[in-house]
Amino acid sequence: MAPPAARLARLSRTVSFSACHRLHSKALSDEENVRLFGKCNNPNGHGHNYKVIVTVRGEIDPVSGMVINLTDLKEYMQEAIMEPLDHKNLDKDVPYFAEVVSTTENVAVFIWENLKRLLPMGTLHKVKVYETDQNIVIYKGEETI
Repeated sequence: MAPPAARLARLSRTVSFSACHRLHSKALSDEENVRLFGKCNNPNGHGHNYKVIVTVRGEIDPVSGMVINLTDLKEYMQEAIMEPLDHKNLDKDVPYFAEVVSTTENVAVFIWENLKRLLPMGTLHKVKVYETDQNIVIYKGEETI
């Protein structure tokens, strides 16, 4: 009897974190920042309850039946997302955002880069970040168009 064909699957896990930030670019004047970012440029910042969905992909292991052990994925997400971002001021507490505007697009890139160094090579498929129910960013590791 022939061995079963390899099966590929995608597995997603969700976490939520709370953080505050101020949308402000050092490359722009204060007036330009207010025009571009509006109320999100409030000098005291504003907060969000972010939701992040991380999707990994890979072959279903014929012995374990898993793409990745969920316990491992949970630990990777704790280290890559929750520890650096939860209950933080993104601009003041996260060194990455000292020079990078803390938009949701850049939050997704930050999460991607953190997860990429923890997960087995080639398994990270997608990072989806909900800033609000209406504002969602999907990042798949693309660097340029």
